[in-house]
Amino acid sequence: MQPVRRALSEAESKPVYDLDPSQRVVALTIDDGPDPRYTPQVLALLQQHGIRATFFLVGECAVEHPELVREIADRGHHIANHTWTHPDLRHMSEGAVRDELERTSDLLHKTTGRLPTWFRAPGGDFSPVSLRVAADLGLRNMSWTVDPRDWSRPGTSSIIDTVLKDVRPGSIVLNHDGGGDRSQTVAALKAYLPVLIDSGYCFTAPPN
Repeated sequence: MQPVRRALSEAESKPVYDLDPSQRVVALTIDDGPDPRYTPQVLALLQQHGIRATFFLVGECAVEHPELVREIADRGHHIANHTWTHPDLRHMSEGAVRDELERTSDLLHKTTGRLPTWFRAPGGDFSPVSLRVAADLGLRNMSWTVDPRDWSRPGTSSIIDTVLKDVRPGSIVLNHDGGGDRSQTVAALKAYLPVLIDSGYCFTAPPN
């Protein structure tokens, strides 16, 4: 049976860059997984601190590691769409973009029983075509507020410093558990999560 996709309003179709600034909340988002080396370490840290996050999963990684996808979902985190092959969507036809998004949503739904409701374009490079396709597939678009560029492996202390300097109430923080060596990201999470908790932040996964 085909899942029922919710039609989005024009306002809901626009990318979300932050949450309610009047609440001392942070949304932690984890991109490019799942990865058998780093995703379990990230999940263990989140469980230790009682944090729910949003995982933007790449279809070609998810299809290789369905047990990790199910574990993310079973632990109460949001499963979200990050395309099938992580391409630059800005130079692709509508049909190609639709294939990237639809294939990923269908796989995640088949694997977890949940249809993703959030999408993030690789590199945050949303295009008019990708926004239109996402809305058609019932996917809201999530960007971010805080980007420590952890994918470039700038050093653990650089990741920590950027997050702690830039985070504000309502921030959406971008980190990565896939796409390469993410040991710096894991070490940074280990350090900065307790600091944010101690300074009164709560963590949320944006509402489906």
